[in-house]
Amino acid sequence: MRTDGPVRRCDGATTDLISTAYGQRPALPLTRCDDGQEHDRLMWVLLGIALIVAGFLLRFNPLLVILASAIVTGLAAGLDPLTILSAFGKAFNDSRYVSVVWVVLPVIGLLETHGLQERARGLIDRMRGATTGRFLTFYLLARQISAAMGLISVAGHAQTVRPLVAPIAEAAAEKQAGALDEEQRDEIKAWAAATDNVGVFFGEDIFLAIGSILLIKGLLEQYGILLEPLQLSVWAIPTAIAALLIHGFRLWRLDRRLNAQGAKAHLPETAEDAA
Repeated sequence: MRTDGPVRRCDGATTDLISTAYGQRPALPLTRCDDGQEHDRLMWVLLGIALIVAGFLLRFNPLLVILASAIVTGLAAGLDPLTILSAFGKAFNDSRYVSVVWVVLPVIGLLETHGLQERARGLIDRMRGATTGRFLTFYLLARQISAAMGLISVAGHAQTVRPLVAPIAEAAAEKQAGALDEEQRDEIKAWAAATDNVGVFFGEDIFLAIGSILLIKGLLEQYGILLEPLQLSVWAIPTAIAALLIHGFRLWRLDRRLNAQGAKAHLPETAEDAA
């Protein structure tokens, strides 16, 4: 240890940051060290970043990689295991509202097991004039309206697209075009997922309290342009309408292609009946 300069208290700058963020102090006793020792401790803390990079490169489970990185970072910063566990608990408790959305997923899985997709297919079969394009256009409009009201998590790929929207779209496509091969089924699923993406992406900016609107507001304020969130969200309405029309046109073209495929498939049957 150097003795030619002032020695100061060193509990680790990173330890201070982590403990302050979670409202706790490290349980380990404070030590006295010089600048070199503090620099070494900060370097050890960076092991967490290296662990994340290595984990993603090796394609390990992302959740386990991030969890292991957080534990390694905490230990390197001088936090004891109990403090690290408390930090995890506090972070989960602070963001527990996020978990409420995912509670619905086991329910959806249970409904799928008991025939949710079959019921959805039966419903579309009984509906006259139901086509893939019309159904997805209706879903696009409903998704935009719900996103504009701030209800972004009520629907999504896991909540509605996989268990409901994609099976219904497939059933409608089978009514139009006849039997579908695996590539065509994947294409219909992709259309269902894309419709959800377009709806939520261009509809959420109409909601006043969405992060993108607040980000734009803060950025403009830095340059002296003062705008209310309402003024920004109003200008998202024309964009949402344009997205609805453009994607609706694409879905209309999809309907035409499926109808043409169905008509082509029925031609041989008609010829055989005539013979």
